[in-house]
Amino acid sequence: MSSPTSAPPAPSRLPRIVAASLIGTTIEWYDFFLYGSAAALVFNKLFFPDSDPLVGTLLSFLTYAVGFAARPLGALVFGHYGDRLGRKKLLVLSLVMMGGATFAIGLLPTHATVGAAAPVLLTTLRLVQGFALGGEWGGAVLLVSEHGDARRRGFWASWPQTGAPAGQLLATGVLSLLTAVLSDDAFGTWGWRIPFLLSGVLVLIGLWIRLSVDESPVFKEALAQAESRRAEEPEKLPLVSVLRHHWRDILVAMGARMAENISYYVITAFVLVYATTSADVSKQTALNAVLIGSAVHFAVIPAWGALSDRVGRRPVYLLGAAGIGVWMFPFFSLADTGSFGYLVLAVTVGLVLHGAMYAPQAAFFAEMFATRMRYSGASIGAQFASVAAGAPAPLIATALLDDYGSSTPIALYVIAASVLTLAAVGVARETRHRDLARVEGEGGESAGTSPTAEARTV
Repeated sequence: MSSPTSAPPAPSRLPRIVAASLIGTTIEWYDFFLYGSAAALVFNKLFFPDSDPLVGTLLSFLTYAVGFAARPLGALVFGHYGDRLGRKKLLVLSLVMMGGATFAIGLLPTHATVGAAAPVLLTTLRLVQGFALGGEWGGAVLLVSEHGDARRRGFWASWPQTGAPAGQLLATGVLSLLTAVLSDDAFGTWGWRIPFLLSGVLVLIGLWIRLSVDESPVFKEALAQAESRRAEEPEKLPLVSVLRHHWRDILVAMGARMAENISYYVITAFVLVYATTSADVSKQTALNAVLIGSAVHFAVIPAWGALSDRVGRRPVYLLGAAGIGVWMFPFFSLADTGSFGYLVLAVTVGLVLHGAMYAPQAAFFAEMFATRMRYSGASIGAQFASVAAGAPAPLIATALLDDYGSSTPIALYVIAASVLTLAAVGVARETRHRDLARVEGEGGESAGTSPTAEARTV
């Protein structure tokens, strides 16, 4: 049976779809990373003022980690309804929830005003952020993957992935500008609220673009087939189906996320703590280093995605996982110098290697799962891993630094994650030639471990 993905999409349509996914993802990651940067720089004083500075940072990162705890729930809920109702509707909802929570953080009273209620309110809004982001990623990459030309799927699907460095770039850039023009007192008193309130404007722009795109043709085709079969055979819940037929692929996706997720938050969030406390680097210098590295990260992700179309998802992913493990000791050695140039080099090389994992990830995960359970499968695999990977990464790294006073245990922590990712991706099958409308979903082996991409349409 022919697939809607067999023919390239109209040239005028795909850029709009990519733009809709990219801008929405950028805004959501801006919101998410803004919190991470603020947690490292000011939240310890504003919401946990009675603690030792490093303990306050740990508590601040703990609220940061709470957002990750909500992401699996968001993956389950958004994945279920995304596979039932479509990708577009859920992407609009996730954008509104994330932007609304971020805007509300900008209005929060601090501990000095309302006492213990301040961190409780902050944690609640962080949970809403995590829930929304848990549903955003899967829908955004699938909307592009299912519209795009199969021959260049890795390239096109990597563009929503650039939303992460773009959001990081935007969040860090705004914070860097504010810390440059405001005094420490002004920034700590009211300046930190500006980037959170800015999210309200960004969400309106994102909604205007995201509402203008069409639903995925692959999903429409699969939905029509499911409707025609429903009278004969009741359709199973997407969650039940994906756990039954694609459990191996979920485990592969979770393992693949370990090095990618942990290394990213060590390089971009924890480095702000490490550079300012252990290397005596100013906040402005550390933020500028992450800013430059994020710009390079944004540029290399599509290039890595295009390379995965030529040589395969696995070789590019494995290169990134191995590279990030090797880079960890040089990363901290360069940061320890206190030199801005060396810190930029450390962050930039780390993010380039991270991009080799992150770029092919979108197409790789999409190609593992059948259409009517793809949103659930990709989201569950990605977001459940984030609880064990990205969520505790800054927390663990800060605790290791506090206990040992050395970067060596932190480097070993990231290296262990790299080994786990190498093992997971190493046992997976190559997916780049798969037709997204012909991925096995019932009976036999799951798509990620099957030796052939040919399977009946689901």
